[in-house]
Amino acid sequence: MEELIRRLSTLNPFWVYLSVAGIAFLENIIPPFPSDVIVVFAGSLAGIGAIDFWWTLVLTTIGSTIGFMVMYKVGDWFGLKILEKGKLKFIPTESVHKVEGWFRKYGYVIIVINRFLSGTRAVVSFFAGMSELKLPITTVLCFLSALVWNFLLLFAGQKLGQNWKVIFFYMETYSKAVTGIILIVILLLVARFVYRRSSPQKNSQNSHEPGS
Repeated sequence: MEELIRRLSTLNPFWVYLSVAGIAFLENIIPPFPSDVIVVFAGSLAGIGAIDFWWTLVLTTIGSTIGFMVMYKVGDWFGLKILEKGKLKFIPTESVHKVEGWFRKYGYVIIVINRFLSGTRAVVSFFAGMSELKLPITTVLCFLSALVWNFLLLFAGQKLGQNWKVIFFYMETYSKAVTGIILIVILLLVARFVYRRSSPQKNSQNSHEPGS
């Protein structure tokens, strides 16, 4: 990471723009990828006038959006085939359909907050495609989510300047907090799902007991 950042600082602005946009794209394809760190560093470069803030914001957001949509199409074309054929044996088919149902119901809200959910971006885009959420709405919401998140990162890097690494502590704390919340929500949903499955069985057993 330090070597990559050092090389970026020596590049012509055109190649910096291209590199940052490419890294934002790759994060959606090959997670986990430290694109947020690079975007903050790009903000520090914008702060000293080495690159333009607004060009960086637009190109980074476009890279993020294209990467999201690539995984969306992978989920759309191959998602069910991959999961239903047991390619990922640790994910039961029944659970896949359950998650798909959640995405059909809450998918657009999840996409809006997608960029703020560290470590889940590729998964969100994959399930969004598999759930066949409308492509135009998904694209617009994904773009807006990436635009806001990238603006915050670039702005932080610009304001911090040479001290841009200070934000790592806050980003790490934020990432841990978000991950913890997501895990708690997942555990609650799984517990609810298991409880609902077991309840009919208990009721059925009680109905066959003498005197019932």
